[in-house]
Amino acid sequence: MTTDISMEHLKADAVDIFHKGFACSESVIYAIRKNFDLDLSDDAIAMSSGFPWGLGGGGCICGALAGGAMCIGYFFGRRTPGDPSIQTCFTLTKELHDFFCESYTSPCCRIQIRGYEKDAPERKAKCTDIVSGTVEKTAEIILRELRK
Repeated sequence: MTTDISMEHLKADAVDIFHKGFACSESVIYAIRKNFDLDLSDDAIAMSSGFPWGLGGGGCICGALAGGAMCIGYFFGRRTPGDPSIQTCFTLTKELHDFFCESYTSPCCRIQIRGYEKDAPERKAKCTDIVSGTVEKTAEIILRELRK
């Protein structure tokens, strides 16, 4: 693992893979894994494949936010029942959620893409901005906490 992260490379990797066919949650996890040089299986990306378009098209939580929360969980989540470290994970995930709501109005995909056709370039541009901003904030939280 490395903590020598270039935010510009991180965001560029997330955006690039997003435009190559990964969805929002997959793109965030991919970029965090690549830039932090994590020994994390492709299974983690596959596990996030149900999140895009608000849980498979249901319009609920934005996949980028879900992917960011999964990354925070990877670093700061608990691995044994009853481990109180879950409180740190909750605090950091809420920080990401609050940033997301302040930056993009709502954590709900359906709110983000309301009025856009699924394949509209304007929707893709909006989602690209969300993926880029969310992966950056996720990395900032992770780096700050690892340096404590």
